[in-house]
This record gives sequence, C-alpha cells and structure tokens, in this order.
Amino acid sequence: MSRDEVLTRMRRFGPLAVVAVLCAAAFASGLVEHISLEELRLRGTQLQAFAHENPLLCAAIYLAVYVGTVAISLPGALILSLTGGFLFGPIGGGLAAVTGATGGSTVTFLVFRTAFGEALPFKSSAFIARIAEGLKGDAFNYLLTLRLIPAFPLLAVNVAAGVMNVRVRTFLLASVLGMIPSSFVYAGIGAGLGHVFAKGGPVTVESLLSPRIYLPIIGMGVLAFLPPLWRHWRNGRDVASLDEK
Repeated sequence: MSRDEVLTRMRRFGPLAVVAVLCAAAFASGLVEHISLEELRLRGTQLQAFAHENPLLCAAIYLAVYVGTVAISLPGALILSLTGGFLFGPIGGGLAAVTGATGGSTVTFLVFRTAFGEALPFKSSAFIARIAEGLKGDAFNYLLTLRLIPAFPLLAVNVAAGVMNVRVRTFLLASVLGMIPSSFVYAGIGAGLGHVFAKGGPVTVESLLSPRIYLPIIGMGVLAFLPPLWRHWRNGRDVASLDEK
C-alpha cells in the first residue's frame, strides 16, 4: 500500500477510530454511570450554584459534555436535556439542549459520511437500512419526521444520514427544527426537578414522563409524515393515469 493510500485511509477512517476509542474509554472508565438523574440529584445544588455564578462557563461546559456524549454515542441525551432545564430554566435549557444535540449529531453524521459514503453494508443493520431507504426520497421531510419522534435513536438516524450522503445543510436544518419540540419539553420538565428532588426518594425518567407529555410529541411526528405520504400517493395516481393512457 502506497503512502498516499495510507494517508487517504487515515483521513477517511481516522475520525471514526477516534470516536470508537473515546466511546470505549468512556464505558471502561465508568463515566457513563455519572450521566444519571441520581447523579444530578446528588450534585444538583452545587451545579445550580455554579451555573448562577458562572453562567457562560457553565453553558460552555454543558454544551461540550452534550456534544461529546452524542458524538461518541453514549446513552444519556435525555438526561442531559433534563439537566439543561434544571440548570438554565425551560427556555435557556431548551436552547442549550437543541444546540448540544444538533452539534453532537452533526459530528457523528460527518464521521460516518466521511468514512463510508454509500459503501456501508446495510445487511449488518436492517433498522439503519430502512432509515437510509427512506432518506432516498425526501431527505429533509424524512429526517424532520424522525427528529420529531424521540423514540428513534439519535445514533441510527445520524449514521443513516451520513451513509446516504445527505447534504449538510439539509441535515442541520431538519435536525434543529425536529429536535426543538422535545428539547423544550424535556427542559421544561428539568426546570421542575428541584421540587421533585426535594421530596426525596428515587427518581426515574419513567416517573417524569407521562402520556400527556410524550403523546403530543409523537403526534407531531405522525403529522410530519402526512406531506410525503400525500406526495407519494399523488405520484402513484399520476403514474397509474399515464399507464392507462
């Protein structure tokens, strides 16, 4: 293998290798265990005091942690969105959560876009393959729909978008718009965590999220499916009419 080929492969797969190493290190060190509601409950008072005294520094650290967490595919994005509301309030926390989630997702998207393009063997992941297939049609609306439904894993969507070479501008716009509703909802919940912690006892994500909260978010995702479905149905009718002629 020539020197140029080695350099080309390093540029292509180097970022992916760095992400993989950082992810493995985070799990091996136990860092993942600190991204939890229990950790937030234990250190909540200290964190809020720090955020009050150093708002810009705290926001910068929060964004770095959020972007890094999503970029190397660690679990905990929801916890970090709740933490944003807890530290910065429902509005500031929502803005911070959207920024962090979009930033981390963009890093993953670009890493896989650089490494694989359209060469990733989809047989290894049928779920990602289905998402990638949907992106072939209307990438913006499909991405927007997936972002509006929090049940879809960030990693799968980011990887599929990168593999399908979705335009960076399309990815960013759909991600920001699609993650705004859930980010602000979670930040709003996080803003009230102080009262929940004050009551004592164990706190879980499931105890904070009720159907009244997540069903409207899912509803928005379903509504986002309607325009592409309408276009698909209309195009099908047009094709059928041409065949009849």
